[in-house]
Amino acid sequence: MDNIIEFLPFLIPLVIVQFSLLGCTLYHILTHNNYKRGNRTLWLVVAIAFMAFIGPISYFLFGKEDA
Repeated sequence: MDNIIEFLPFLIPLVIVQFSLLGCTLYHILTHNNYKRGNRTLWLVVAIAFMAFIGPISYFLFGKEDA
């Protein structure tokens, strides 16, 4: 238990960034209709299933259509 308390100053900002990125990704998926690859359902599943940075980052790299 003491080990977790030692890492809290590093874990809390990481969790905040992770959920902020997930929220931004979900907002973008739900408000846009065009995607480079796949469709809305696919990207929602990817973003939620791999929500630990991998899903949101892969959406912005491979799924988000350029403006």
